[in-house]
Amino acid sequence: MINNKVKLFLLLTSLITFMPGLFAASMTTIPAGTFLMGCSADDPSCDADEGPKGGTSVFVPAFQIDTHEVTVEQYMKCIKAGKCNRPKDHARNQYCNIGAEDRQHHPANCVDWQDAVDYCKHVGKRLPNEAEWEKAARGTTTSRYPWVEKANCRYAILDDKVTTGSVKGEGDGCGEDRTWPVGSRAPNSFNLYDMHGNAGEWTSTWYSKDGIEQYAEGNLAGPDNGKQRVVRGGSWDEDPPNLRSSFRNVKPPVSGDKIYGSIGFRCAR
Repeated sequence: MINNKVKLFLLLTSLITFMPGLFAASMTTIPAGTFLMGCSADDPSCDADEGPKGGTSVFVPAFQIDTHEVTVEQYMKCIKAGKCNRPKDHARNQYCNIGAEDRQHHPANCVDWQDAVDYCKHVGKRLPNEAEWEKAARGTTTSRYPWVEKANCRYAILDDKVTTGSVKGEGDGCGEDRTWPVGSRAPNSFNLYDMHGNAGEWTSTWYSKDGIEQYAEGNLAGPDNGKQRVVRGGSWDEDPPNLRSSFRNVKPPVSGDKIYGSIGFRCAR
C-alpha cells in the first residue's frame, strides 16, 4: 500500500507537471529590520534623489513579496475573472507580452499602475512600497548591484552592450529584443528572481525627490499625491546603470499614448 507521504509527493508532482505557473505565485518573507537605502558607498553613478553615499538607514517591518514577477498567464486569469482590464497587448505593440502566443511565462508588461493595483487586490495582495522593494532587491548586499560591481547578461536581462542573440544588431533583452520568461536568471539572496532587469516594477509610491528622507523618518508610504509613481529594477531594454539597486525610475501612472513595454510588477503583503 502507498502511505500518505508518498501520496502527497505524487499529488504535488502531478500539480507541478500539469499546472505550470502554479508555484510562480509563491512568496518570500523579508524579515523586519533596518537597511541602508539609496546610494551605495562605492557607486559613482548616483543621482541626487538617491541620498548621500553610503546610504540612509531605513527601518522596514516584515512583509512578504512575490518570488517572481507576475506573468502573462497569471494576469490573464484576472482578466477572465472580470477583475482586471486588458492592457495594451501584443496586437498593439510587439513588445507587449499579453496576447503573444509564446509568452505565457513572460512578465505581464505594458500595464498601467492601476492595472497592477487591481491584479494585486484580486489575489489578496498589494504593490510593495519603494523602501520594501529596495530592501528585497538588495538582499544582504550593500553594493550597487547584488552580484558584482558590474551588471551583464550573466546575471540579468538587460542591454549590456555586449551580449548578442537571435535579433541581429540588437542588444536589448540580451540580444532577443524582448523580455524573457520569469526566473531566467539566478535569484538573489532572498530567493527573489528578476528584481533587477527583465521588467521594471511598479511600486505603490508617489515619487518625491526627498522620498528616502521621508522613509528614514518612518513614513514608508511616501507622499499622499504626485504626478509620477516610482518604478524600480531596470528592464530588458535599459543599460546597466538603470539596474543599480538604488536607481529611482519614475513614470506617470497612466501611459496614455505611450507603451510601457518595459514595466511589469510583482505583489506584496
